[in-house]
Amino acid sequence: MDRPNYITPAGYTALRQEYEALFAVERPKLVDTIAWAAGNGDRSENGDYIYGRKRLREIDRRLGWLSKRMKAAKVIDPARQEDRSKVWFGATVTIADEDDNERVLTLVGDDEADAGQGRVGWNAPLVRALRGAGVGDLRRVVLPAGEREYEVIAITYPDA
Repeated sequence: MDRPNYITPAGYTALRQEYEALFAVERPKLVDTIAWAAGNGDRSENGDYIYGRKRLREIDRRLGWLSKRMKAAKVIDPARQEDRSKVWFGATVTIADEDDNERVLTLVGDDEADAGQGRVGWNAPLVRALRGAGVGDLRRVVLPAGEREYEVIAITYPDA
């Protein structure tokens, strides 16, 4: 991994909770189901066994991915940001485009991004363009829909 995996404390907690739920709850239940199904005889036509093994591989893959992401995570608390006049990790930014359409974005780690909720990943093109900007700054960004220019209207950070 060539870039740090920045993540908020809440995002790291969510990854950790998903890992623990899969490892401590879902995986053991599935192993019991597979063992029961294997004891029923012919495995070639045993749907519980076949599906259980497939699902177990999916869970193990997800556990491996979560483990790697948590090891690479660099937890940054946006409430501790010292320079609150610029757009940095964890900022909530109000921007306006050339047509005066306003959007409110919160800059979060890539693993916790959710565009529908206005949470945009740290390495997204729009966020890379906004990094270090202050209120009133104009930033041009190349998006899949074309080139756009945005003005930073407001920057806020969570309170400590």
